[in-house]
Amino acid sequence: MADADELLDRYERMAVIRRTEQAAHDLFLQGLVKGTTHLAAGQEAIAVGASAALRPDDYVFATYRGHHHALARGATPEECLAELMSRATGLCGAKGGSMHLTKAATGMLGSYAVVGSHLPMAVGAAWSARLRGTEQLAVAFFGDGATNIGAFHEALNLAAVWRLPVLFVCENNLYMEYTPIADVTAVPRPAADRAPAHGIPGEVVDGNDVVAVEEAVARLARRARAGDGPAVLEAETYRHFGHSRADPAAYRPAEEVERWLKHDPLDLARRRLADLGVGAEAIAGADERARSVVERAVDAAKAAPPPDPRTALTDVWADGGAAWRT
Repeated sequence: MADADELLDRYERMAVIRRTEQAAHDLFLQGLVKGTTHLAAGQEAIAVGASAALRPDDYVFATYRGHHHALARGATPEECLAELMSRATGLCGAKGGSMHLTKAATGMLGSYAVVGSHLPMAVGAAWSARLRGTEQLAVAFFGDGATNIGAFHEALNLAAVWRLPVLFVCENNLYMEYTPIADVTAVPRPAADRAPAHGIPGEVVDGNDVVAVEEAVARLARRARAGDGPAVLEAETYRHFGHSRADPAAYRPAEEVERWLKHDPLDLARRRLADLGVGAEAIAGADERARSVVERAVDAAKAAPPPDPRTALTDVWADGGAAWRT
């Protein structure tokens, strides 16, 4: 279990992510973020807890709701917000936008807009690690809706057959876009209950408890690195916003929203910190540092220049070029 200093660090990381998401929301309303955004406010504990349990060279794959994973794996608020605002200083040079945040240098191998498409990619990354003998781990984060996609079962099956070092982490926020996952799925736990069909262990964790997530991922990571194969972890959580900025989420029952807002990841971490003897002043200091970091990031992203059109066809291939390879 994380000690007081480690948990305070986890808390501050979650606070930075929460404030970055709020900034993205505000910038969208100001007309500075084009298109749409899919915010992960409320799901920070999954990204921060899991990342704390991983090695720096492990691989992470996320969905279009992936800001929190990019930030947890080393992207800065300035890089992410600049990317959302189509600035040259953005994480992907303004080529990815909200749904495709990628920072390969830190193992963040992308956010993917096509539901479930990245699960087989994570299997491929794990196979690569196996071939190279690096003991690296690949982790695919996905929503509950992806469990009803064929790629979910294909990825689990092949990972099990080859006993690959890959973890499948379902961020179950109860809704596949606007539809309750329970209305269209035969089992109560859409990810964990299906894992045994592929010979893979399936576990459920409180996805709003950063300590519980870190401990579960650390244990499953040790198992995978030891050669015992993949596992499925279903993290129960709740998004604070709608599916996207075009969604007011009026379909969610008010009592359900109220219940989950009382189970906020930041509040849970504050209570854990208090139990460890961390004073209110130290927690307030972490909040203030998070506020300052994100405020500076917003100002820097706003001041950043637009991308040079001449860079549009760069970075398409590994050598930095754009010519088609056959």
